[in-house]
Amino acid sequence: MEIDKSILSFLKPRLIDAIIKESSVKEFPKGTEILREAQYVKVLPIVINGLVKVYSRFDEKELLLYYIEPTQSCVMTFYAALKNTPSKVYAVTEEDSKIILIPVQHLPNWLKEYPDFNELFYNQFNLRYSELLDTIGHLLLDKMDKRLYDHLKKKVQLTSGNSIKMSHSQIANELGTAREVITRVLKKLETDKKVVQNAGEIKIIGEW
Repeated sequence: MEIDKSILSFLKPRLIDAIIKESSVKEFPKGTEILREAQYVKVLPIVINGLVKVYSRFDEKELLLYYIEPTQSCVMTFYAALKNTPSKVYAVTEEDSKIILIPVQHLPNWLKEYPDFNELFYNQFNLRYSELLDTIGHLLLDKMDKRLYDHLKKKVQLTSGNSIKMSHSQIANELGTAREVITRVLKKLETDKKVVQNAGEIKIIGEW
């Protein structure tokens, strides 16, 4: 499958040509685990379209770290590839996704030869660091109803729909809490006319 150059227009032409020459493109259906914890990284992803969820596990609980959106890559994968260390995270497609896969053996030379390749990952690091600070702020300052509402609203925006289909257990895993907590807080959000639930589907109907 060929790579459309316009997808990589944020990079310089010479680097785009190198990526096209050495990389491949693969389509992954929703729910595909593309990276496992403790796996050595062989390819670096750049998402063309779709959405990838990056998370970690603690005592059998999942904790959502961030999403990889189109034209973005994974800074945790990048770090593990450069250091040749096992991955500390999992990555799963949240939607059907098309992804550029760059063999990691090219990274050391490309980082020296193409300054914009460095910039790509500096920008990714800055983005994830900012998201981490926001997450810490939510944990310290927001009650669970606000955290849950913001989380659901972001998922709806990322998937370009008007609702999401997730179980209470899945949401609890992403927020690092218990299913019973999510069930209780969703009922409160329904009472406050912020969301409506129907047959496993959650729809945002009100602003915070």
